[in-house]
Amino acid sequence: MNRALEAALKAPVVMYDVGLGRVVGHRFLLLTHRGRKSGLVHRTMLEVLRWEPGSRTAYVISGLGRGSQWLKNLQAGQGLEVRCGGDRFVPTHRLLTTDEAAVVLEDYERAHGLAARLIPGVLNRLADVDYDGTDASRRRVVEQLPILTLTPALH
Repeated sequence: MNRALEAALKAPVVMYDVGLGRVVGHRFLLLTHRGRKSGLVHRTMLEVLRWEPGSRTAYVISGLGRGSQWLKNLQAGQGLEVRCGGDRFVPTHRLLTTDEAAVVLEDYERAHGLAARLIPGVLNRLADVDYDGTDASRRRVVEQLPILTLTPALH
């Protein structure tokens, strides 16, 4: 990976580290989780497909599918913290149904014009699906790349 791309990908993490998470807004979140096998603490930056401020709910997609390590760690109960904009909380998660996830992805496409033009190429590569923006192809994508919610855990 070239240095410019590496720096760009690390920028949101650095912004959270120096207390500038509000600048990132609710477009990206920083998930801190513990490795279910190693016990090591990991941090993963995720794009937020939808943010619901009232419930502090973030909708995110697992771009590497169900085998994603951060997703497996969450499912093992190892979610430690979500930082999203100025919000911080210990997360609980819920995998969306195919129907729910397809609606979230469609809404995301409508809300983000430029990203919507890039989505077919990205999803074709990640999900190995001929994504054409139809409901049927959207459903095939979210069956392979799950969408989930992250909300504050009730203590």
